[in-house]
Amino acid sequence: MDLVGLSLPLLLVFWQWTTTTGAAGSVGQSKWADYFPDCGGKAQSPVDVATVQTQYDPSLGPLTPLGYSQHGNKPFNLYNNGHTVVVPLPGWMGLGGLPWQFTAVQMHLHWGNGAPEAGGSEHTINGQSSAAELHVVHYNSELYPNMSVAMTQQDGLAVLGVLIETGEEANQAFWNILNYLGRIRHAGQSVSIPAFDVQSLLPSDLGRYYRYNGSLTTPPCFQSVLWTLFTETVKISHTQLMKLETVLYASKEDADRVVMQDNYRTPQPLNDRTILSSFPLESVKVYTAGEITAIVIGALCGCVGVAVIIRFIVKTIRSTSSWDVLPSIRPAPVPRTKEPGKELKQDVALNTTTEPGKKEDPVPPSV
Repeated sequence: MDLVGLSLPLLLVFWQWTTTTGAAGSVGQSKWADYFPDCGGKAQSPVDVATVQTQYDPSLGPLTPLGYSQHGNKPFNLYNNGHTVVVPLPGWMGLGGLPWQFTAVQMHLHWGNGAPEAGGSEHTINGQSSAAELHVVHYNSELYPNMSVAMTQQDGLAVLGVLIETGEEANQAFWNILNYLGRIRHAGQSVSIPAFDVQSLLPSDLGRYYRYNGSLTTPPCFQSVLWTLFTETVKISHTQLMKLETVLYASKEDADRVVMQDNYRTPQPLNDRTILSSFPLESVKVYTAGEITAIVIGALCGCVGVAVIIRFIVKTIRSTSSWDVLPSIRPAPVPRTKEPGKELKQDVALNTTTEPGKKEDPVPPSV
């Protein structure tokens, strides 16, 4: 998760970090904690959501975007910060349904490198990554005066995470961003774009999500984020994803070109944290190792028993159908006649035999 509105010293440090490590991705992530201690903390993001280990919290209601669709006539700004593409959001946008009032700050994207099955999202579900991920960042404006102060506090930020997959049809809402990437190809470039309905980028179901306490996913990795990860994904076309993965550079215009790819952080240990869900998990029986062993042994014994029964039945059928056992039902051999047509004559004779005293019907002449 990238940020705008940092204090100047933090912004300079962050800029230096992203420009010296390129598009980041997995490059240099193991060294982040050497320079930014919070990156080695126990509540880091992103994480893998193991759905069977989540805990249902009935108090988690649907989130309510405030002012997301009221974009007005003032254009948005689209910015390449050397690590991702950022859209700062106006201060009248916010988020309802949280313990405090949160004001929108910006949104940005994370993606991969175009390789099949490579992924690109930061969060994963049961170990499976998505093609990309959208983050919408908010700060706690009820308790703190601005973003710079809030980001250093444990309850300072709230971020919406939207997993993005690919489909056959283009997502018209995302063209509001993707159509202008060619104008900010290099780090440090920005362009004004027409304002649009930000809520159109979100899933339609805002009531089903996962919630946990985490951090920024880029240095300085402050552990100040209340994360909301929606279960419903949004889809963009393969063409749209390819544009996101190939158009931008992490380098400045006068430097050697470095394609901006793999700008996601790998999942971090969950440690002692619990991931809450706003919906009850479907009833799934989780078996212990002993139960699984008993089930396997029982299944094997059942298979052996069925095999024994089948063998007994087959053996019985074969023995009862043998001619040696039941010679009385063996058909008598048919004698071969030496005179052709003899059997036919005998049959005709039998058919024409009448009872004694009964007058035989005349045989009609052949025509």
